[in-house]
Amino acid sequence: MRIEKLQETFDVDVKMVHFPLHPDTPQDGITLEALFAGRDHDIEASYNRMKGLMDAEGLEYGRRTHTYNSRLAQELGKWADTQDGGDALHDAFYRAYFVDGRNIGDAETLIAITEEVGLSGEDARAVLENRTFQQAVDEDWSRSGAMGVTGVPTYVAAGHGVVGAQPYEVLVQLMEHAGATRKAG
Repeated sequence: MRIEKLQETFDVDVKMVHFPLHPDTPQDGITLEALFAGRDHDIEASYNRMKGLMDAEGLEYGRRTHTYNSRLAQELGKWADTQDGGDALHDAFYRAYFVDGRNIGDAETLIAITEEVGLSGEDARAVLENRTFQQAVDEDWSRSGAMGVTGVPTYVAAGHGVVGAQPYEVLVQLMEHAGATRKAG
């Protein structure tokens, strides 16, 4: 929602660059307890913090029990960016993962989500089987690493960036600092 609001306010082109968050996660996922084992991490406190941030933005946020490997979802997202109506797939993946707790590392789940937003399941299957957008995601991972990205979301404009779920006002300051032009009206 904040990104769309920024696009209404500023003349900016938004480009999603993928980041390898927990790339070693198996396709069938792992529990959050296993992910954070041996670390001083309070899963409940993290959930409550994120839930508060999402509520403030008017976004749904569910109580997840697992984390899943998002690599194939990223590749399919890159493909969706080349399709009419493909933007809807990014939102659908968000909902599937963060609200419904679906396994976005599973090809059949990804194809079903693709069809739910009106894109071709057959084409999505071919993209996944042929790994058509593997190199594009590899390039994104390299680019995000070169930019120093350490978490998601990260917002970057004209070489300046902020990490994490930020208030809209912080993103406006980033746009202004980057010299983005405000739209008339």
